[in-house]
Amino acid sequence: MLLCSTSKAQQAEYVDFKTAEAEIYVDLDKKEIRGSIIYTFNILKKIDSIVIDSKDIVIGYRAINGVEQGVLHNDDIKNNGIFKGNFRPSLQNTLKINFHVKPKKALYFVEKNSDYQVWTQGQGKYTSHWLPSIDDVNDKIIFDLSITTKNDYTVLANGKLIGKDIGETTTKWHYNMQKPMSSYLVALVIGKYKKKELTSKSNIPLELYYYPEDSAKVEPTYRYTKQLFDFFEKEIGVPYPWQNYKQAPVKDFLYSGMENTSLTIFSDDFMIDEISFVDKNYVNVNAHELAHQWFGDFVTATEGTHHWLQEGFATYYALLAEREIFGDDYYYNTLYNYAKELIAQEAAKKATALLNPKASSLTFYKKGAWALHVLREKVGEQAFKTAVVNYLNAHAYKNVETKDFISEAEKASGMDLSSFENQWLVSKTLPIATMRATLKKNKSIAFLETINQVNDLNDEADNHGYESSNLITELPKGYYSQKLAVLNQVLKKPDYPTYKKLLEAAFSSEDIKVRQLLARVIPDGFKIQNESLLADPSYITKELALMNLWSKFPQDRAKYLDATKEVIGFNNKNIRCLWLTLALLTRDYDLELNSVYIKELTDYTSSKYGFQVRQNAFSYLKNLQIFDYKSLANLVEATRHHNWRFKSYAKDLLKSLSEEEKYKEIIINLQEELKTE
Repeated sequence: MLLCSTSKAQQAEYVDFKTAEAEIYVDLDKKEIRGSIIYTFNILKKIDSIVIDSKDIVIGYRAINGVEQGVLHNDDIKNNGIFKGNFRPSLQNTLKINFHVKPKKALYFVEKNSDYQVWTQGQGKYTSHWLPSIDDVNDKIIFDLSITTKNDYTVLANGKLIGKDIGETTTKWHYNMQKPMSSYLVALVIGKYKKKELTSKSNIPLELYYYPEDSAKVEPTYRYTKQLFDFFEKEIGVPYPWQNYKQAPVKDFLYSGMENTSLTIFSDDFMIDEISFVDKNYVNVNAHELAHQWFGDFVTATEGTHHWLQEGFATYYALLAEREIFGDDYYYNTLYNYAKELIAQEAAKKATALLNPKASSLTFYKKGAWALHVLREKVGEQAFKTAVVNYLNAHAYKNVETKDFISEAEKASGMDLSSFENQWLVSKTLPIATMRATLKKNKSIAFLETINQVNDLNDEADNHGYESSNLITELPKGYYSQKLAVLNQVLKKPDYPTYKKLLEAAFSSEDIKVRQLLARVIPDGFKIQNESLLADPSYITKELALMNLWSKFPQDRAKYLDATKEVIGFNNKNIRCLWLTLALLTRDYDLELNSVYIKELTDYTSSKYGFQVRQNAFSYLKNLQIFDYKSLANLVEATRHHNWRFKSYAKDLLKSLSEEEKYKEIIINLQEELKTE
């Protein structure tokens, strides 16, 4: 807390931090950070204290302009690094802090293949849990980080690697930034990595990191990366604002990805093989986090009220990039799906205004993207692009509010946009009529809307120039939603005149989503065709088909298990976990191997696997009711996991199992052991 009449949030009005040079030693064995940081800063107005945010960080030596400061009092340690004094306007002051910390959040030590992995997640006000820094996003600083850790590990941080000092057992990696950024975007990754290097059309180095064992996954994971980068520079109209761009996967990440300045960290669940690409690829996350390098990193919202300037813009520009790759119909179908989610949110009376700092992610991301789509249509493409360029250039490396963007849009278009603001930004009520009108400009959505509202496919097919009996095969490639709407209607009406022909067309279709719907339903009268779904190049289709065929045709369970015995599935082992469960439930199937299958499924609950695998395994063990001491111990350990979603899942499951007599005593004993530790 400041001890003058200002609040902490206003410190930037009095003190302007300019640069930060940090020397950091990462002790992998002790899971500890030790180091020092030197800030340069200007005093803008008279003030009687300076605050450096440092949550649970032990601060040792500290000096201002070379003069050592007194020992921190207990209250000061608890409430941040507070420097008291009579500070008057002055330039080029220095503040040095020596510190050490065992971080409780924001910097995580993770086991990966019996090696160490370290990564950070600072969005919000969390960087100050491992590095004495400034939580206020409005104070932008040029950070240079020098990180020392064990040899044989790759170290990544913001900016450009300008040097490596290799010692006998440790290496120091020195990263340099040239432009200022908010502290929450400071990032650090340590692990065993290799990299693929590309260069953008504008000669920006693109570094794509991957685990040594994942070389075959590099192309499908990072597919379109250079195209995305080049597209953004052209579409946004402002050059990429940093020295290079790096991306690195990490285990058990908290989110899909995070747009740290020049260094995106993303969940290694997105490191995918060729088959995974059709169902679960990194393209949208890749584009979203890259767009943030302009919208969020280059210009940063002053506060939560304007959060849509980051998430809405990143969501919208990611969708524009996907439109460039996958086409107009993909773009409009995605907007259509966003609209359905937003309408459902409003129907549930959970809608808020876009400028409400407590709005949901759905509002910030998808309503924000919709607002920009409508604004672009309203003012015209050229005016919109001009507004974006002027907005970014006027506030480069600074902080912004909504009025900063709207004023540029008004200047570029010559329009009064107050009605747009009221309708899209201020009101919590969705302008559904406007959304429907803009969607129907796309032929595929117009067709989808009519199909969802009619009873007779024949008439509507004829009206749109299609033959109803061949409707699924005649619809253009990419019309997934439209084909699913047709198929859903047909599946409800087995007596439909062209039912058999339409189902045959669906089974002969190469559209993955169509075949996945068939795998969910397993329609009667098409056993051979249903069984062909097990061979589809889609892990979702294989999983659905295995589960539903096994259930529908008990006499053929062994055949289906034999056909999928070697299939693992996504990184979360979705098919393998299902297969093990079904094998254990199938009478007389590999009985001599049941103990082996139980051991494998139980092993997947351990911390050596990512939380996605563990959660799958826990779920199937619950269905089978075969928890043993080891799996219960792993579940108790999971209740302390850093990923809050997984931790919440583990706590709920543990509570449920604790109410069962056969597990109650074991769980109590395990919890007591955990307390002792």
